[in-house]
Amino acid sequence: MSKPHIAFLGLGLMGSGMARQLLTKGYPLSVFNRDADKAKPLGKEGAHVAATPAEAATHAKVIISMLADNIASRELWLGENGALANAAPGTLCIECGTVTVEWVKELAEAVVQKGCEFLDAPVTGSKTQAASGELNFLVGGSNESLEKARPVLMAMGKSVTHLGPAGSGALIKLINNFVCGVQIASLAEALAMIERSNLDRTSALEVLTNGAPGSPLVKAVSTRMTTPDFTPNFLLRLMAKDLDYAIAEGGNLSVDLTTAKAALGLFQQGITGGHGEKDISAIIEPFRNR
Repeated sequence: MSKPHIAFLGLGLMGSGMARQLLTKGYPLSVFNRDADKAKPLGKEGAHVAATPAEAATHAKVIISMLADNIASRELWLGENGALANAAPGTLCIECGTVTVEWVKELAEAVVQKGCEFLDAPVTGSKTQAASGELNFLVGGSNESLEKARPVLMAMGKSVTHLGPAGSGALIKLINNFVCGVQIASLAEALAMIERSNLDRTSALEVLTNGAPGSPLVKAVSTRMTTPDFTPNFLLRLMAKDLDYAIAEGGNLSVDLTTAKAALGLFQQGITGGHGEKDISAIIEPFRNR
């Protein structure tokens, strides 16, 4: 069977790698990015570069978005020349960005009213996993829609976990990222203590990374903090956004995310210090500049 034409919206750190995986695996692809220069490399590799989301969606059987936040997602799906305007009935619409449950449910309703199908399918993994097709998809939506989407998702990833109805993927992704953000914030504080003491930094970090706190995230981020290498794998400002969204979702469930609030304060200090466009590991820098 021929592979369905896909429209891909959003070609940032994650989206560019995901779109390239689809292209290299033989999917006909139209792409759109608000900064058109980011779409040019994929155009040279065979993708159709659309001038608007609506144009990208014109012949698509599947529309995928990988956008930074609710505002960007709303604009590209429902705004002027948004993708949903040109989506044909039956089109499978997939939101892969880290957005709020409230927005996912609103978008799902708009998609259904258009006669299309919807999944929220945010991912775990960063730039490296997106580029190598090793993402993990966290999916909310119907079983039937997921089975239609599964070959497309597996072209970009290594696993698909179905969490429940629309919004379930978005919620677990925010929970996941809030736990990650708290780990990174606590690591930054710990490293600041180490660097301001008489401890040997290498030996002290080996205790942390090889012991109970040594999650894969802590190991990876501690290496970036100490190198230092703040080349973006996950933008610092986006972790702040995710923590903010998670705190709001916690409030909706009557859970006060006090640790997330503390972590958010540290990430906001990083943004204020000019590190928002750097990797999340740059959260350590404000401590070093005090």
